[in-house]
Amino acid sequence: MNYNWDWGVFFRSTGIGEETYLDWFVAGLGWTIAVALAGWIIALLLGTLLGILRTVPNRWLAGIATCYVEIFRNVPLLVQLFLWYFLVPDLLPEPLELWFKQDLSPATSAYLSVVVCLGLFTAARVCEQVRTGIQALPRGQLAAGHALGFRLPQIYKDILLPQAFRIIIPPLTSEFLNIFKNSSVASLIGLMELLAQTKQAAEFTANLFEAFTLATLIYFTLNMGLMLLMRLVEKKVAVPGLIAVGGK
Repeated sequence: MNYNWDWGVFFRSTGIGEETYLDWFVAGLGWTIAVALAGWIIALLLGTLLGILRTVPNRWLAGIATCYVEIFRNVPLLVQLFLWYFLVPDLLPEPLELWFKQDLSPATSAYLSVVVCLGLFTAARVCEQVRTGIQALPRGQLAAGHALGFRLPQIYKDILLPQAFRIIIPPLTSEFLNIFKNSSVASLIGLMELLAQTKQAAEFTANLFEAFTLATLIYFTLNMGLMLLMRLVEKKVAVPGLIAVGGK
C-alpha cells in the first residue's frame, strides 16, 4: 500500500486558539483516565461489598448480591450507558432532573453517567472475583476466627479479605485494564475522551491512519504500564505458600 505517513499533522494548529491536534489527544487521554479511575473506585468498593454478601450465611443478603450480579453482568454495557444517560435522569425528582439536565455542562453530565455506568457494570465482575477469592480459602479459617472470638465482620476484615485480595490480584488487574478500554463507550454520549478525540482529529485532518495509530499506541502504552505496575504489586504482597508468583 502506497501511503505517505504524515506524523507532523499532530503538531499543526487546529485553528482554535493555539491548540494543536496533539492537544486533543492529551485532553482525550485525561478524560479517559478520569472516567476509568472514578469508575474503578466505585467498582472496587461496591464489588467488594457484593462479593462479601455472596459468601455470608444469610440467604437473603446473598440472594440480593446474586441478583445484582446477574442483572448487571448480562445486560450489554452500551445498553446500560444509554439507560443511565437518557432514561435515569427522567426518573429523578424534578430538582435533581433539572440540575442534571440544565445546570450541569454536557461534558459533566456525560461524565457522571459513564462513571456510574462503568462503576456499577464492573462491580458485578469484581464481585465474582472477590467471591471466588474468599471461597478459595480453607474453610478452617472461618472456624478459627469464630474460635478466637471474632465477630463475622472482623473475620472478613482481618482474616479473609487480606488473603483473598492477594489471590485475586491477577483477575482484578484484568478488570482494571478492561475499565480503561471500556471507557471508550463514553464517546457515544458526547464525552470527548480519547476515542472521540481520535475520531474528531481523523475527520478534521483526513489523516485516518495516523490518528488511529497514535490512539492505539496510547491505549497500549497505558495498559502495559498498568499491567506492569500490578505485577509489581502482586509480587510485593504475595504470601509464600498462599499464592504462586510469576508462575512458580
